[in-house]
Amino acid sequence: MKAIWTGSISFGLVNIPVKLFSGSESNSLDLSLLHKTDLHPINYIKVCKAENREVPMSEIVKGYQHASGEYIVLTEQDFEIASVEKTHLIDILDFVDEQEIDSRYFERPYYLEPDKTGAKPYALLREALKKSGKVGIASYVLRNRGSIGIVKPLEDVLVLNQMRYQEEVRSHAELKLPQGENLRQQEIDLALMLIDQYSTKFDPAKYKDSYIDDLKRIIEEKAQGIQPQPQGKRPQPSNVVDMMALLKKSLEEKKRKAA
Repeated sequence: MKAIWTGSISFGLVNIPVKLFSGSESNSLDLSLLHKTDLHPINYIKVCKAENREVPMSEIVKGYQHASGEYIVLTEQDFEIASVEKTHLIDILDFVDEQEIDSRYFERPYYLEPDKTGAKPYALLREALKKSGKVGIASYVLRNRGSIGIVKPLEDVLVLNQMRYQEEVRSHAELKLPQGENLRQQEIDLALMLIDQYSTKFDPAKYKDSYIDDLKRIIEEKAQGIQPQPQGKRPQPSNVVDMMALLKKSLEEKKRKAA
């Protein structure tokens, strides 16, 4: 893996030099945009609105519209000197219990590797987090954007899990949601039994993106001149009148598969 950032973890008065590595990767199909009439690839070109001509990357800069029609150009050096410390620091601000954090805030994982001089304090922070059961809330700058995340131990590595800010998480207050007063205790008991039947220890290797395989089948059939046929049926809403019967049938089906 290639490091995408170098800097330090700040832990009290201790600075731990580290490298940052991406902890995730995309598993989607690489699809190209094509011209419908001749199936030639579509290229995106950057055009100057005033001159109506393509502009090479060497002539493109980043700018912020400070006033109508007035732009302030920002260079890579500007992003750096805006806060030299923040652009090279994962600053742990607080320690909290991880279960207190709403899962909606989690966004993307990264791995942290210590430099040789940071091996001992890295191990110290890792083991202290393990024994405390806490995670560190940290602020940092990555790709010219201020971010927050949690620093947590995972076996021998420290993980920086990038988080969304509170204002980036939408409220669900406007949704029309049902209340629970119309539920019968028998229905709840059966639903609990069904949950218990399907309960297991979490194993991430068990779950695969099978939809990619479905798409690959479609691609292969079309490549062979075969007209693909729909697989499966569109799910239909459950009949609320027969909820008890559906729950009982679900339990029986689960027991049958287990047998």
